[in-house]
Amino acid sequence: MRQIVLDTETTGLEPKEGHRIIEIGCVEVIDRRLTRNTFHQYLQPDREIDPGAVEVHGITNEFLRDKPRFAEVAEDFLAYIGGAELIIHNAAFDVGFLDHELAQWDPQTKRVAELCQVTDTLALARSLHPGQRNSLDALCKRYGVDNSHRDLHGALLDAEILADVYLAMTGGQVSLHLGGQSDSPGASLVRIPPRRLPADRPPLRVVRASPEELAAHGARLAAMAKGGTCLWSQPAAAEPATARP
Repeated sequence: MRQIVLDTETTGLEPKEGHRIIEIGCVEVIDRRLTRNTFHQYLQPDREIDPGAVEVHGITNEFLRDKPRFAEVAEDFLAYIGGAELIIHNAAFDVGFLDHELAQWDPQTKRVAELCQVTDTLALARSLHPGQRNSLDALCKRYGVDNSHRDLHGALLDAEILADVYLAMTGGQVSLHLGGQSDSPGASLVRIPPRRLPADRPPLRVVRASPEELAAHGARLAAMAKGGTCLWSQPAAAEPATARP
């Protein structure tokens, strides 16, 4: 499963008013593991950046003067995200700008939602934590993700932080499907006969967890429980008493 955690920075808030993307940052996640394969690009927007936007991300017109335009990196960007699931916080904003840039580059190009599955972590957070603050900073605090190095917004930095938040949000227990097993009606199960061990086999050595390991395990279960139900952190049900003859 390949996922791309994506963020953008822009000259303003509305592409219909001619605002453009000035930074794209992407982080790759494969099978819920971060890889070192990233996509990061500053872009020349051919327009002035709104002063309010500069206060948010700190990117200036002078800094972008020698940077490529979106058309120069569009093919590399599409090749990078192709076939992946995009993970975006407040996806409507970033996807709206990306669709605008793609249409400017090639009017025949498909929209982002036609090229990739899009998951909005803001919508996910609102469903998990209704009525609470669900900004990226608020989620970092809730899930214990360190964002102390985030003085200003930055597309790659925010994508890296969002990747950690997303993995924590979705870290609760999920359905486990083993080879040869299925939850679908009428499906047959593969029965594996028990393995017979030799009678003279010595007992297995039991290695107990250290206090530090138990504390780390408890902290991890608590973080997982914030994203939903975590069966491992629930107390085991007492076994029913059996009558003795």
